[in-house]
This record gives sequence, structure tokens and C-alpha cells, in this order.
Amino acid sequence: MAIAIFFVAHWTTSVFFQTFFLHRYAAHRMFSMSKRWERIFYALTYICQGSSFLVPRGYAILHRMHHAYSDTPKDPHSPHHQPNFFKMMWVTKNIYHGFAHNEVDPEPRFDGGIPAWPTIDKMGRSWIGRFSWVIAYSAFYLVFATHWWQFLLLPIHYVMGPIHGAIVNWGGHKYGYSNFDNGDKSKNTLVFDFVTLGELFQNNHHKFGMSPNFAARWFELDPTYQVMKVLAFVGIIDFGKKVQLARYPAATATAGAAAVVEAPAAE
Repeated sequence: MAIAIFFVAHWTTSVFFQTFFLHRYAAHRMFSMSKRWERIFYALTYICQGSSFLVPRGYAILHRMHHAYSDTPKDPHSPHHQPNFFKMMWVTKNIYHGFAHNEVDPEPRFDGGIPAWPTIDKMGRSWIGRFSWVIAYSAFYLVFATHWWQFLLLPIHYVMGPIHGAIVNWGGHKYGYSNFDNGDKSKNTLVFDFVTLGELFQNNHHKFGMSPNFAARWFELDPTYQVMKVLAFVGIIDFGKKVQLARYPAATATAGAAAVVEAPAAE
């Protein structure tokens, strides 16, 4: 039971901060928050992702490229230009590494407005930091695992962030249904996306790139957006006066998708 609780908790918190902080905030700036809250969520993202922490700069630039070049040869992680799931992960990892380690300069339009915390980024990039998390996960399993097969889950903890991203990038552009013709191969893989907390509404998201709610139809549910509404209600985040709304059919949109990389930095 302890292993199951730990696995589900790690999976859920890791994917939540990936979609909430890295994706909707760092990459798209769909909302704003104070510098203090930005630091709190930055630290929580590191803690919850652990050994697979994704540096916001690397993630944001990679994701902005994905929107600009969706499912074209320039897309950094399209399943339609890679032979298999693992090859796509490897190619994505190499591109991400260049941006996260400041070894490659992106196109200027993909840079800017990205939160940074050099101390945490340095810990997250270092092998000592990553290996420390690996030891911690392994120690927990050594203490609480009751069957040998439970150790098969352990490697997933080591690279959980990239696994989440790969599931979304592969499944969300190959399997499911489409609400909109976006000129790419994006799909909505699940109707109630509790697996990746809304990330698998890729077709909706590519249509309404600045909508904090990835669900568009009455039967779709984006769990992360429900949490965000609570955070906005208590004043932790601010959606601003103009919020793009994902709707089906695509009748209205207030804040255009062109604002993906041009949103102002948080206060």
C-alpha cells in the first residue's frame, strides 16, 4: 500500500507542476503571480519532479517551438517524424539539453519571459543532485516494498518528467479525436484526463494556445484548470482581464494565441 500511495502521489504532483508551472506559466504565461509565489511553485516543481526536474528555460523554449512547428520536420517532438516512442524521447532530450544548459541559442521569438532561479536550475541539472533523488527513491522502495515486482516501478520515478512529456507528445498527436482542424495532427486522447491532468487535450490546446482551460466541450474535464480556478479565487494567481476561452465550436477567443511567447513577465 505504501508503494502504491507513493507512486500515485509522485506521478500526480510531478505532472501537476509540469502542466501548471512549466507549461501554462513558464511557456505560455497564461496567468501571472507574485515573485514570492513564483519562487514557491518553482521550488515545489523541483521537489516534486526530483531527479527528472525540467529546467523552465529548456521546457519553455522547446514547447514554444512545438507550437510554432507542430508536426512538421522542425517540431522537436512530433511522433510523426520519429520511428518509435523511445527515439522521440531521446531526440527531445538532446534538444532540451541544449537549451536548458545554455549551449544552444534559440530563435529570439522563442526566448524571453521565462522564470529563472539559477540555484535550483543548477541543482536540477547536476548529476549529483539527480543521483541524490535516485538514492532517496530507491531507499523508500527498499524500506516499504513488499514484493519484487514493485521494484519495476522504480525506474519510472527516475525519469518521470520526461515520461509524462513523451506520453503527451506521442499520444496527443496520434490517438483520439479532434474537435478542431488546426493544420496539424493534434488529438484529444482522453475525455476525462486524470492521467496527465489535462495535457492530453492537445487538439483543444493547439487551437486555443492561451486558454488556461484545456477542455472545450461540455463533457471534457481539465483537472488542472479546476485547481487553477481555486488558486485564482484566493488571489494566488491572476488570469487577467482578458482570458482566452476554449469553446466548441470555435466561436470566440479573446486573448489570441499569438501571445504564446510575448506575454509579460510576472509581477
